[in-house]
Amino acid sequence: MRSSLTMVGTLWAFLSLVTAVASSTSYFLPYWLLGSQLGKPVSFSTFRRCNYPVRGEGHSLIMVEECGRYASFNAIPSLAWQMCTVVTGAGCALLLLVALAAVLGCCMEELISRMMGRCMGAAQFVGGLLISSGCALYPLGWNSPEIMQTCGNVSNQFQLGTCRLGWAYYCAGGGAAAAMLICTWLSCFAGRNPKPVMLVESMRNTNSYAMELDHCLKP
Repeated sequence: MRSSLTMVGTLWAFLSLVTAVASSTSYFLPYWLLGSQLGKPVSFSTFRRCNYPVRGEGHSLIMVEECGRYASFNAIPSLAWQMCTVVTGAGCALLLLVALAAVLGCCMEELISRMMGRCMGAAQFVGGLLISSGCALYPLGWNSPEIMQTCGNVSNQFQLGTCRLGWAYYCAGGGAAAAMLICTWLSCFAGRNPKPVMLVESMRNTNSYAMELDHCLKP
């Protein structure tokens, strides 16, 4: 089975898959922001949360220890996190699409040319830029009441209070940076150049056939 990628292209396909999976997994896992409430650990992503308070008997607050997404898009605590959800999700989808095409290029001949590889690298740069923008928007939502309750009521935009950033936030940002810097550069050398020899050989065969046909038609 002949690949349409060079050796560098194979490395590019592998790194594209790793960065896409790392960013997308981090996007769905609720471990971007870590804090505590009512003595229980609490964690957030952009649209998911682990452990939340509810009213129990006697109107006292109790913590429900489970993870889940917010009931609706409007239930996400802040506008900044809503924007972050959309922007980061779009970036992850773009990286996954390019990674899938790159992996297929390892198995299919003439799927990815040199120019196609560069276009896919440009798409990876845009995807990484979208995820990076989402990571930059994320701290703008730290002043919402729900986050302040978890972070000791002292958090604000770009101020964590008693909370701290989780590993998923760094993983998403690292995957985006790798896609923008490393994968985009490798994509410039990923595809194979078209083979002009095949075109020349085809022209020779056509000319030979035309000469034989002309010779047969002459009286």
